[in-house]
Amino acid sequence: MSMIQFVNNYQDLSTDKGFQFKFNCDKCGNGYMSSFQTSTIGMAGSLLRAAGDLFGGWASSAGNSAYEVQRAVGGSAHDSALKAAVEEGKQHFHQCSRCGKWVCPEVCWNDQANQCEGCAPRYEEELASAHAQAKADAMRQQLYQKAQETDYVSGVDMSAGAVNASPQFVKPSEEAKLPNLCVCGFDAGSAKFCPECGTPTKVAKPKCSGCGHEVEVTTKFCPECGTNMR
Repeated sequence: MSMIQFVNNYQDLSTDKGFQFKFNCDKCGNGYMSSFQTSTIGMAGSLLRAAGDLFGGWASSAGNSAYEVQRAVGGSAHDSALKAAVEEGKQHFHQCSRCGKWVCPEVCWNDQANQCEGCAPRYEEELASAHAQAKADAMRQQLYQKAQETDYVSGVDMSAGAVNASPQFVKPSEEAKLPNLCVCGFDAGSAKFCPECGTPTKVAKPKCSGCGHEVEVTTKFCPECGTNMR
């Protein structure tokens, strides 16, 4: 049998009942199913096997023999069916004169250029894609620029002995469960004064001498203006 010049990929869906093939577009993979071609020997074998199931004996043996005969001589019948399926498939797919690929007309063929879209992209599709990509790239650049303009480290101590520890994360639902320990060690809960020793449990936060911002007691530098709190 001569060489078949068609799509690179296809699926053989043939059975003992007949022959059928699915061809795939060389570019996007869209499939085209060829018409089913009945196998005469296969159908005869099926009828004999069916008769054998009813009557038994020689009919069943003949049916199995017919199937074996079809397997033995199915090569030429299969090749002829494939050749016919290829001729049918060529009526659906288009071959690009530039790259030689067989592509589907629904997605990958440019009718105006008479070439596949890989060789001759559609102007409208390329414009829409480039337009969206340009806006996405501009958005990323603007985000980077805005991030560069934001000060993230004004309150970070960069001295030789300083260690920048990561803050401990506490879930909002767990904040209420944290103990409110007094200086005496008693858990005062939500009380303003310790029920054990009477010491005030709510300690006022210190204010920055530079800007007046209330800061945490353990803060070395004001997170608002950078003033040393020590």
